[in-house]
Amino acid sequence: MIKKLHLNLLAAAVVLTGVSSQAAPLRWASASDIPSWDIHSQNNALGNGVHAAVYESLFYYNGKFELEPQLATGYKQLSPTQVRISLRKGVKFHDGAAFDADDVVFSLNRAMDKASNYGVYTQGIDKVVKVDEFTVDILTKGPNPVLIRQLTELRMLDKDWAEKNRSVTPKDAKSKEENYAHRHANGTGPFMLKSWDPDVKMVLTRAPSWWGKMSGNVTEIVYTPIKSDSTRVAALLSGEVDMVLDPSPADLPRLRASANLKVLDGAENRTIFLGLDQFRDELPGSNIKGKNPLKDSRVRKALYQAIDIQAIHKTTMRGMSQVTGTLVAPQVNGWSSKVDARHPYSPDAARKLLSDAGYPNGFEVDFACPNNRYINDEEICQAITAMWARVGVKAKLRTLPLVTYFPMIQRYEASIYMLGWGVPTFDALYSLQSLVRSVGAQGDGNYNVGRYSNPQMDALIERIKKEVDQKARNDLIEKALLLSHEEVSHIPLHNQVIPWAMKRNVTMSHRADNRIEMRTVTVN
Repeated sequence: MIKKLHLNLLAAAVVLTGVSSQAAPLRWASASDIPSWDIHSQNNALGNGVHAAVYESLFYYNGKFELEPQLATGYKQLSPTQVRISLRKGVKFHDGAAFDADDVVFSLNRAMDKASNYGVYTQGIDKVVKVDEFTVDILTKGPNPVLIRQLTELRMLDKDWAEKNRSVTPKDAKSKEENYAHRHANGTGPFMLKSWDPDVKMVLTRAPSWWGKMSGNVTEIVYTPIKSDSTRVAALLSGEVDMVLDPSPADLPRLRASANLKVLDGAENRTIFLGLDQFRDELPGSNIKGKNPLKDSRVRKALYQAIDIQAIHKTTMRGMSQVTGTLVAPQVNGWSSKVDARHPYSPDAARKLLSDAGYPNGFEVDFACPNNRYINDEEICQAITAMWARVGVKAKLRTLPLVTYFPMIQRYEASIYMLGWGVPTFDALYSLQSLVRSVGAQGDGNYNVGRYSNPQMDALIERIKKEVDQKARNDLIEKALLLSHEEVSHIPLHNQVIPWAMKRNVTMSHRADNRIEMRTVTVN
């Protein structure tokens, strides 16, 4: 029998016509813009959250992070390597075209294209087959315990629209060349794209023929990227915007004290960490010639132990962070207190490790960070630069906006870099495969931009991909995370605590994935 993931899309659901008399706009802001409207181009958390208001996937997570059907109605596991998915009938794309199995086959194959950044969500898929107009089979290379979770981030594109508009393949995130889907959208979701002026303003309007129901009353969404923390907060205080997704921790006391505003707090399933180039034989711009200090685990551990993470937590983050020793947050399957233990802060130990590795006087190294993506990202990197200087490591810090930062690190142009990694599947495989698996096909190492590589790690991850026994699988995840800790594949910093600031007349539910579920927002 087909499994029915019960459709509990809306708490206190109201049909579209029932809220139109109270219709209202929502004006919101955060520090950066989305990188593209091409849904398979760049796997970016802000972009994925915005896309989810316009494009839909087969399955999705509700506010309690329970799996629910969206464009699917259910699924059946026909064999360990074959899943049959039934599709919702009567769904229309925003241009009026009907949604059917051809669009699913096309979209999943497009997500597997070499230019796609969504291979991590298609890992294990062998092929997608149309059974009939509203049924598809997904055939996998082996058992895949997280396939349905992966499908939550694979949004559906109209095959005919993509072919008509020369967007059959995704926009390559590493290239400046654009396709039509980069600046235009045609989804099946509750909102449709009206206009997008990158880094200036985006406007979404309610889709009149959406198949679902609305519990909120928002008819228009206006998004403004505002890089400056102070300018963003000023816009909220003045009433220019209704909500700020990422207020600075320094501004929170003032926002909480305002009678006209409210702040919703919650831990995000996103870990902030540093990656290190462990591939090149010589680091560009370093004073060390003929070798790469970051290939030595003693050097990586020295950099780790030179960081006073408690000082960053207390001073830079104003207590709004969750110190971590691993690459996944507590909400993610596979996390445990054992893997979360940090290497202790010790400048003396760091100096000794550097000396033992042959760098008693330290070395110079490139250090790249975003300046408008994560909470206090630039300030964190400035603090770390000063801490490394105390043990002799001279980091040459450069900061860039999101739109240029991510393509740059994906071209492997940073020696040390900051990255934040959320986990849409809420399973550690997503992080392990993306961050520490050797770079390869179908999402392997797609954000392993330091190109860490260890055959033991690769073997563990391949077993995790296919293990269906939950205890055995979590044991493998623990081994992989402990190996990452031992080798210092990365330097974990903290899990973000995300405060959302808004006017008191705005009602929305805080989510650990830092996404606003637009169809449920009410502005009175």
